[in-house]
Amino acid sequence: MKIRQAWVQERDLQETETQGTETQGTDTQETVQEPGPQEEIERQATGVIDQATGIRIVPTEPDRLAPLQPNSNPRPAMRIAIFGSRGIPHTYGGAEAFVEELAPRLAERGHRVTVYCRRSLFSARPPRYRGVDLRYLRNIETKVLGTPTHTLACMLDVTHRPVDVFLVLNIVNGFHCILPRLLGKTFAINVDGVDWKRGKWGRLARKYFHLNAQWIGKICPKGVITDAAEMQRIYQDEFGTASTCIAYGANIERSENPEIVRQYGLEPFEYYLIASRMVSENNPDLIVEAFEGLQTNRMLAVAGGVNYRSEFVRKLQQTRDPRIKFLGHVDDARLVKELHCNAYAYVHGHSLGGTNPSLVKALGYGNCVLALNTPFNREVLSGHGIMFERNVEDLRWQLQAVEDDPAMAEEYRQHAPERIREAYSWDHITDQYEDFFYQLVDSRRSKK
Repeated sequence: MKIRQAWVQERDLQETETQGTETQGTDTQETVQEPGPQEEIERQATGVIDQATGIRIVPTEPDRLAPLQPNSNPRPAMRIAIFGSRGIPHTYGGAEAFVEELAPRLAERGHRVTVYCRRSLFSARPPRYRGVDLRYLRNIETKVLGTPTHTLACMLDVTHRPVDVFLVLNIVNGFHCILPRLLGKTFAINVDGVDWKRGKWGRLARKYFHLNAQWIGKICPKGVITDAAEMQRIYQDEFGTASTCIAYGANIERSENPEIVRQYGLEPFEYYLIASRMVSENNPDLIVEAFEGLQTNRMLAVAGGVNYRSEFVRKLQQTRDPRIKFLGHVDDARLVKELHCNAYAYVHGHSLGGTNPSLVKALGYGNCVLALNTPFNREVLSGHGIMFERNVEDLRWQLQAVEDDPAMAEEYRQHAPERIREAYSWDHITDQYEDFFYQLVDSRRSKK
């Protein structure tokens, strides 16, 4: 059933003429000229005004974004900073993949983009990467303190630099945004998922996440970004916070070297795939148990791990089924792509939202996807995958149906990339972020 509710944003602020902006390097400043006619970027949008935010956010027809209209007005380059992730290039999580896709695309459009990196995680520290300036700051590198301490260092640094707008990632950094708010800086925060429900955090940490979510609408009233319509609804209904919905993206790619999966003892299309962090809310234990009773000669490849000791993972690895192979964390993007592209089917057990990077990536790689039935996963798949309930029997039944009908599995594989073209291409996501940044900058300038 197609239930995708797409949301599209449009600038509704009076545009002002600007002459050009000074741009920031790692430690120096230079002038960036306004892009010429051949460098103009087509801006795309549609909508109706939201009085709370000054931004148009409109529900479109289910399962499809409204057609985008080009904006012929050339705009000056912006100086943009991004932080709240580990930095780039990095392969650990979705936040890093997001930055590595968004930042270079913004730089290609003429903007001066700076990404902040955790110094302790990078032995080599090049000053630039794919046209993006990199700054390395120290932090307390632990599971709990790594992100907030690095973001605090970034806040102290960026507020003293000539930046037009900056993007903060992760709701754990919400209270940090009080500083730029008091200093009158222009910024936005992508709140990511419902971290206050994640089992990997202790009770105090989850309470802190929840407090950040409760207050972020007051700290950043016009710059909150959610990445799914369901997450947008949660922030509005539970916290009274209006937000702009901009999804996570994916690329459409095909296998280039199927032989590479054999290094894991796998054969192309002779295995099912899990690719996620091994944490309870992703339900790898449910998937393993369901697979143990599956009538198949295919294998189950489990790609993923955690960056801390986990009793949950240790128990999971005690399965006696020889068909189940634990690959650990796969940090080579080429291997990740080939594992996806050559899987018979991908099983997605994530229970928390918003738009999950692993799920949109699986669609882009052309997987036959079986996903846990949640509002977030239904929103992403919108009929381009198979839903299963959170119990072993239903998942096993769905897996057996896919196992016994290769033609059905192939049909899902063929149609999966269509969903990315409809709503989740990175170029479309970059259009939305760029346009939203311009709205924030224009709004700030109009108040001066």
